[in-house]
Amino acid sequence: GSFCAAASWREGGESMMGIFEPYRALGYITDGSPFCVQRRGAETFVTVSVGKAFQIFDCAKLTLVFVGPQLEKKIRGLACWRDFTYAASGCEIFVFRRAQQVSIWSGHESKVSHVLSFGNHILSIGLDGWLFVWDAASMQGSVPTKKLHLGQLFLPTCIMHPDTYLNKVVIGSEEGSLQLWNVNTQKMLYSFKGWGSAVCCCVSSPVLDVVGMGCADGKVYIHNIRYDETVVTFSHTTRGAVTALSFRRDGRPLLAAGGSSGVISLWNLERKKLQAIIKDAHDSPISSLYFFPNEPVLLSSAKDNSLKMWIFDSNDGEPRLLRFRSGHSAPPTCMRYYGNGRHILSAGQDRAFRLFSTIQDQQSRELSQRHVARRAKKLKIKEEELKLPPVLAFAAAEIRERDWCNVVTCHMNDNVAYSWRLQNFVIGEHRLKPVADDPSPVKSCAISACGNYAVLGTESGHVERFNLQSGLNRGIYHDLNLEGSQAHTGSVIGLACDATNTFLISGGYDSYIKIWDFKSRELKSSWCVGSPLVKIEFHRGNGLVAVVSDDLVLRLYDIVATRLVRLFQGHTDRITDMCFSEDGKWLLSSAMDGTVRVWDVIVAKQLDAMHVDVAVSSLSLSPSMDMLATTHVGYNGIYLWANRFMYSGMTDTEGYGSGNDVVKTRMPTVSLPRKGPEDEDSSLLSIEVANKKNCGSISLQDVGKAEFQISTDLVTLSMLPKAQWQSLINLDAIKIRNKPIAPPRKPEKAPFFLPTVSSVSGNPLFISISSREEGGDKMGTEKKQPVSRLKNKSGHVGFESVFLQLLSSCLNSGDYSPFLSFLKGLTPSEIDLEFRMLEILDEEDIVNGTRSKELQDISMVLDFLIRGMVSNKDFEFLQALVQLFLKIHGAVILQHPQLQEQARVLLDKQRNTWQRLDSMFQNVRCMLSFFSNSVY
Repeated sequence: GSFCAAASWREGGESMMGIFEPYRALGYITDGSPFCVQRRGAETFVTVSVGKAFQIFDCAKLTLVFVGPQLEKKIRGLACWRDFTYAASGCEIFVFRRAQQVSIWSGHESKVSHVLSFGNHILSIGLDGWLFVWDAASMQGSVPTKKLHLGQLFLPTCIMHPDTYLNKVVIGSEEGSLQLWNVNTQKMLYSFKGWGSAVCCCVSSPVLDVVGMGCADGKVYIHNIRYDETVVTFSHTTRGAVTALSFRRDGRPLLAAGGSSGVISLWNLERKKLQAIIKDAHDSPISSLYFFPNEPVLLSSAKDNSLKMWIFDSNDGEPRLLRFRSGHSAPPTCMRYYGNGRHILSAGQDRAFRLFSTIQDQQSRELSQRHVARRAKKLKIKEEELKLPPVLAFAAAEIRERDWCNVVTCHMNDNVAYSWRLQNFVIGEHRLKPVADDPSPVKSCAISACGNYAVLGTESGHVERFNLQSGLNRGIYHDLNLEGSQAHTGSVIGLACDATNTFLISGGYDSYIKIWDFKSRELKSSWCVGSPLVKIEFHRGNGLVAVVSDDLVLRLYDIVATRLVRLFQGHTDRITDMCFSEDGKWLLSSAMDGTVRVWDVIVAKQLDAMHVDVAVSSLSLSPSMDMLATTHVGYNGIYLWANRFMYSGMTDTEGYGSGNDVVKTRMPTVSLPRKGPEDEDSSLLSIEVANKKNCGSISLQDVGKAEFQISTDLVTLSMLPKAQWQSLINLDAIKIRNKPIAPPRKPEKAPFFLPTVSSVSGNPLFISISSREEGGDKMGTEKKQPVSRLKNKSGHVGFESVFLQLLSSCLNSGDYSPFLSFLKGLTPSEIDLEFRMLEILDEEDIVNGTRSKELQDISMVLDFLIRGMVSNKDFEFLQALVQLFLKIHGAVILQHPQLQEQARVLLDKQRNTWQRLDSMFQNVRCMLSFFSNSVY
């Protein structure tokens, strides 16, 4: 069948949402704005900017601690004070307590370029030359306490507070001059002429009155601001401006200077000469440098999306890389999920091959290309010159990860394909080089389902097979109708192997798709698409191959029947990537028109289409189909989208997909989505509409409940912590395990004249006379809590707990939900105590019929358990309650016919539930066994 998507557009909003919604962005460390370092107690934290949000890392291991919310405009400056973070975005300053926004400071008429923490105040400078002083502790959208103007011809570029200079700051300018201001009196104390070049950075030194200045002409000036004299001048080792400076603060006279070329120069201030150079510190201009106090550690950041720590522990004074966090420094071009969906493999224009973790960011890393830094240092060249060219395509197989190399990559204009051992995160020992007559760059690759073979396709049309364990060539796929040993007359754009190593599928720029016998390498069949192929994607489960050609049409072919089975049209620009879902029912495609479309393979129609502001260059759907990962043109990160259909519990996608319409969707952000009340209402509304289409009439209130039940034929879990309901079953063993070994120790006697009180630990607590008097007054005036006193039939007065009161009221109303919620809030020991309080103390009274209150209570609990089994809700929690209750009161139930009848009903309800579930499981097992043993 064919389908042509309609060109209708809608803005994503309350009434229109697609299958995928933005979740978060991966791979962003820093955008190159200056960071802010703060020490809190024994730990040090660094706050960095990532576009419109900020991140806080723990400097001990550079682990991510907090991610700030997304702002509307880019962050241009950061400052920290105690638990607060101040971010300058646009003309406003946003105040955050950890990651929660608490205030917005407005007052600047131009963009805020710099923010500085200044004692209990925050200083901010706008591009128009106005400096505002804010009270750091004020959280009520306050106005600045002081304002001062730096001058009409003074464009500020940096601000710094010299040590021991009370209420004073030094401000550098684009014109090269500097000003010394007293922010308390709002007066300019002195103006420095400068050195005829723009001041890019200025920092305070450990020496009194001495500061460091970095200028745009590549000069570093150590200047005495008290006498306005230059102490020493250094010239940066490379061309370009000096963008960052930092003095070492552990007693060593060392100055670190970072430049626009990514090089860090280390100057010895005593000898006044260059001590060391870190040539490949970063791949882009360095934005910040910081020496930790009393530590030989230097922290650096740059626009290459990396944060690095250098340690000075060698005898020659040269630093080495201690730890770092980095992402792609250039946009990634190809990306795929790996394994069970917890990792993503990606390659970009920065010549890096990376593995990203979708669970923990600190586990993301770049795959090693074997001692690139050491070889570059030995050859005195840049590391980038020794790295492999950018990756064009790659293939991975998880099955042989622990045995040998399981990833193969093809690189730009490279005649060799490289293998990678993903278990060790390193490039493999084998280089797969085709032995064709005319060597040409490798353009495509594939790995067999068994993980033993890799197949390569070249630009000249050759297809060759290699053994991944030995790296040896195992044959050439040759079309006898062509001259030479070619498989295609043009470039091979894609390769794929089936699940049983029976067929090999190849697609070429000559418009032909060819099916080969994998073992004998003979051509079985071929057909012409009619247009040059761009990309092919094969699904091993359904035996369908998707083909993209230059005519912007997606075609699906059955490789067994060798015929066209589906044809999809809708993209208006070059198709960049496509992928199948794990079950083979969906086909996802992206194009340069900015759209991502979801096609239903079975029904042969478009399910959903979303439009983003930046075109998608690559996409991949996770094996569990819960997340979609995309990369975008000009963006260095990987963006994750949540599949709303997977989290809804519905079986029909029509309520979630936009159908023929194209929904405009915002991009995911670094911070997790924080929905306000309006967004939550709109999300619930869309879920309600989808559910009504699938299940008839379901109210919005039911959808919003946490215990919303999909179907009464299925059991619904309580989602309580596993330890809470498992402890009910093993409570006796836990009590025996926690039984104290040694007897309690007698506490030490306090002096007789000091009043003490007992404590849980057994140690005496001393109290003052005033607190004792206050405590006595409180005890005297405190009212006792009311306790329900009931008279039973025999005239005895008893006490009824909240447990029994709530159980009795729920029995009368017929709704046990309040009682179940009450039990969920109790600890396992409290539930055990409540059950044991129902035990019959005097059996003779029961026989004589004079005391039946305990039997009534036990009967009410059994009725509650029966109702719970019928509802099929909170299944695992009720099973634990049943086991605990029968363990305590099983003997009593066996002695009374009425209780036996209730227990028999409970057993029947539980048996029916288990039999129904077991039947469902058995059907699924039979179907899986049937399909797994089937042969194409």
